Amino acid sequence: MQLHVSPSMRSLTISSNNGFIDLMKIKVAARHISYRTLFHTILILAFLLPFVFILTAIVTLEGVNKCSSFDCLGRRLGPRLLGRVDDSGQRLVKDFYKILNQVNAEEIPDGIKLPDSFNQLVSKMKNNQYDAKTFALMLRAMMEKLEREIRESKFSELMNKHFAASSIPKGLYCLSLRLTDEYSSNAHARRQLPSPELLPVLSNNSYYHFVLSTDNILAASVVVNSAVQSSLRPEKIVFHIITDKKTYAGMHAWFALNPVSPAIVEVKGVHQFDWLTLENVPVLEAVENHHGIRNYYHGNHLAGANLSNTTPRTFASKLQARSPKYISLLNHLRIYLPELFPNLDKVVFLDDDIVIQRDLSPLWEIDLWGKVNGAVETCKGEDEWVMSKHFRNYFNFSHPLIAKHLDPDECAWAYGMNIFDLRTWRKTNIRETYHYWLKENLKSNLTMWKLGTLPPALIAFKGHIHPIDPSWHMLGLGYQSKTNIEKAKRAAVIHYNGQSKPWLQIGFEHLRPFWTKYVNYSNDFVRNCHILEL
Repeated sequence: MQLHVSPSMRSLTISSNNGFIDLMKIKVAARHISYRTLFHTILILAFLLPFVFILTAIVTLEGVNKCSSFDCLGRRLGPRLLGRVDDSGQRLVKDFYKILNQVNAEEIPDGIKLPDSFNQLVSKMKNNQYDAKTFALMLRAMMEKLEREIRESKFSELMNKHFAASSIPKGLYCLSLRLTDEYSSNAHARRQLPSPELLPVLSNNSYYHFVLSTDNILAASVVVNSAVQSSLRPEKIVFHIITDKKTYAGMHAWFALNPVSPAIVEVKGVHQFDWLTLENVPVLEAVENHHGIRNYYHGNHLAGANLSNTTPRTFASKLQARSPKYISLLNHLRIYLPELFPNLDKVVFLDDDIVIQRDLSPLWEIDLWGKVNGAVETCKGEDEWVMSKHFRNYFNFSHPLIAKHLDPDECAWAYGMNIFDLRTWRKTNIRETYHYWLKENLKSNLTMWKLGTLPPALIAFKGHIHPIDPSWHMLGLGYQSKTNIEKAKRAAVIHYNGQSKPWLQIGFEHLRPFWTKYVNYSNDFVRNCHILEL
């Protein structure tokens, strides 16, 4: 926009730069106007021109640059200058919302034929001259169909993941079979563990005694290797490995052929403990053989499930609770530690899905203040899956017996790495309480709780828990792909609790190296079974 004053000071012209006609031309008669008046006029125009320019630019950007007359521009700018704006767009939006509300309140007709894509919908709309309401109805039907398909796909994914987590990988099955064969044919694989001169150490309370109950040979090797390599005094470590009868030969052969000197390893099968009889463990025998219980854990997990009223997360929790491991005797053995190791005063019990990254000998120096179980509490974290658990997350408080005896807001704690004071434990009725509640849950057809061995332990150890610092035991590496890597590096023990175990292909890739670093991939049995670094 340009301002031009004639040399005679008798005319003032305002014109645009883009081809518009002169916007304003003022002729000044010399005898009727003074220079002072002209000067003031120019100042006023200089003040107004930027506003005129801005409004012109707005109109131009809105597509009215085809205006070729001052009258056209005036019609466009006039309402703006007067504060009036065309509200046709707002009316269109209001009408659109009204149509959406109508469509949302109506039922979608049965048998409606839906296009397969948005492009097909648009094409169908043009060909059939759909009105806005019909278009919105078709769009809603397509979205609901897509939501159903995504939901069904999510449930299928959860089922497949459950089966993958519950199955035994071919490589681990091969390892167990080959080692069992080696046990039968190789005398060295059958040598006594530990050697006879070290037998007194098994009951020597000046050593650090770890107990591990598992039927997974490779996982057991990782736990032992990581403990020994992380220890400042590995010569003081004693591992008591308990396994089932079918795995005993292979487990014994592995540690006989792969010693972890200077640490000491004992391997025993459940059949070698005289105390584990049907008289002492009647409930567990019932759990393993009860038809209804076995069907619950091994049967069709979709039968009777109302998926329409179930969220994927709730369904995942229910699948996790139906893992067959929860009716395994190995999973219940920890409740019998005082009887299985009558000469020991304090032990650290470990799950087989953990990795030890720091010397654990200070655990034996922790004062439990008369409590039995030193454990990490799981109610003081921010995540919803692992570290925000209370009793209400495990128990059915609509059951009168549960509501009467338990507090839904009481803090839960974790299995996986626990310090047990066996001397204090022997003075309590923890085992009897555990048995009582297992029986009650069986009588109620599993309506008190669903999730395995932790709920009865939460009740049995009630009042016997001493919280330890969470840095000793970091949980959730089998649940959460967003685990904090730096925090995991600093933890003394990391726990792959959850379905995504590191030895499974469904394990999280970025968390697996913490575990694989302790696998001996050069071992002949590992290589021959094609247990390769994933």
